[in-house]
Amino acid sequence: MAALENEGVDRIFGVPGEENLDVLESLRTSSIELVLTRHEQPAAFMAATHGRLTGRPGVCLTTLGPGALNLVTGAAYAQLGAMPMVMITGQKGIMSSRQAGFQIVDTVAAMRPLTKLTRQIVSPATIPTLVRDAFRVAQEERPGPVHLELPEDVAGEDVEPPPALIPPHPIEIPVAHPTALDRAAEMILAAERPLVMLGAATSRPRATQGLAGFVHRTGIPFFTTQMGKGTVPGGSNLYMGTAALSERDYVHEAIERADLIIAIGHDTVEKPPFLMGPGGPKVIHISYTPAHVEQVYFPHAEVVGDVGPSLERLADRLERRLPRAGALMPLREGILACIADRAGEDRFPPTPQRLVRDIRHVMPEDGIVALDNGMYKIWFARNYRTTMANTLLLDNALATMGAGLPSAMMAAMLNPGRRVLAICGDGGFLMNSQEMETAVRLGLNLVVLVLDDGAYGMIRWKQSVDAFPDFGMTFGNPDFVRYAEAYGARGHRIKGTEELVPTLETAFHAGGVHLVAVPIDYSENKRVLVDELKARLPVLALPGPELA
Repeated sequence: MAALENEGVDRIFGVPGEENLDVLESLRTSSIELVLTRHEQPAAFMAATHGRLTGRPGVCLTTLGPGALNLVTGAAYAQLGAMPMVMITGQKGIMSSRQAGFQIVDTVAAMRPLTKLTRQIVSPATIPTLVRDAFRVAQEERPGPVHLELPEDVAGEDVEPPPALIPPHPIEIPVAHPTALDRAAEMILAAERPLVMLGAATSRPRATQGLAGFVHRTGIPFFTTQMGKGTVPGGSNLYMGTAALSERDYVHEAIERADLIIAIGHDTVEKPPFLMGPGGPKVIHISYTPAHVEQVYFPHAEVVGDVGPSLERLADRLERRLPRAGALMPLREGILACIADRAGEDRFPPTPQRLVRDIRHVMPEDGIVALDNGMYKIWFARNYRTTMANTLLLDNALATMGAGLPSAMMAAMLNPGRRVLAICGDGGFLMNSQEMETAVRLGLNLVVLVLDDGAYGMIRWKQSVDAFPDFGMTFGNPDFVRYAEAYGARGHRIKGTEELVPTLETAFHAGGVHLVAVPIDYSENKRVLVDELKARLPVLALPGPELA
């Protein structure tokens, strides 16, 4: 606990067990708060989201065997999402085996493919170095989860005098090499129709400085991946949209016509925002780490280094030297107009477009929307405009269900003065809905919007698109209003489209935990995302000979 305090840890999330009762007693007498959850998986989601939002590893604690294995989805969530996290699990004693093989699983081996580092602590004297190394590894690029296993007998040892702690120190990331910057600048200067893409790594807390400056100094229009939203204000007149699909969407009008894409912070664990192929645009990869070459992503040049300072130096080479920087801008108005189509319709149940519009109306610029995983994620990625980084939290890497509520809870804990809204499908919500009790117990101010369609909607949509019969996707739901009240929260059910905004406003003004259940009309999934895009006409063509 002293080593964790030394790292600045103020909260640990989890469910302890008998194998870490000594750890629990040390935690009780420390300055660190125990956030007791109702399942280990959401504890990992909360710790990972802490890392995502602060850049400092969140910490979660479980017992051995079944408790430890309940962390694996959270470990993969942090690994693919590049979120720094430290997991501490218990284990039976290693100096004796009085219970033989009872509950013993090789957790270190199980965690190896899901973490950056996994270690068993075999001596109390090594704890300061192992903890310091765990936090260093979790935070360094590319960030991710680290696992430490603490056996029961090692945890119970008295250590006198306690070993000296190792003070953390900042580590600066090198700026990109001048030769790489010169090569990238030459390619950008030669481009006829350049386009910037902002990917997942641009959402790192340290990355946002320098991004907006580069876009505005060069005047090159930009689009974002789903996890790159908000890193440059979406209200900028250079914003072209978000790639919620891999191809054929309206933003791909610009992508398909670009002759150079400057991919800043793209991480190929994210579902591809566009597909490279023969005859496509040249791509410059700018990020903290070299590109992973994939079948659909093979950049022609790389700029590797601390993103913000590297972009500042690249902008120094380009500013006021790009007369063709805005060549794709005539497409912008048509793209954004098509995406916002039917957002004002009053029909009930509401369409996804109307849902996004109303929530954008309710949420201030600094309000945080945390999405679970489902069909609505595509609509929010396409249609929800952001002006600040990390105000739309979604997972486009592991894309797991069940993370929306815990992620929102963490955001509410870190930002008690801001509006926080969790948006969950009924399927994803019920995977970790027991954490409503945790949210109430912690006194959080949080609104949970549950989209009630009685089905695994995204898979049902894909089943329909692929011409399979409707089978195996529907289920029944509890009365969500009474369900919320059973946990001590307030429940609301929307019975008309016009009720959504005032109900959400009332919930936010009242404070505390509220659940708002609303049905949704998902017929728009096929109409817009399949039929309309298949029939897309080249109505957004640029004037002039440059695209002839």
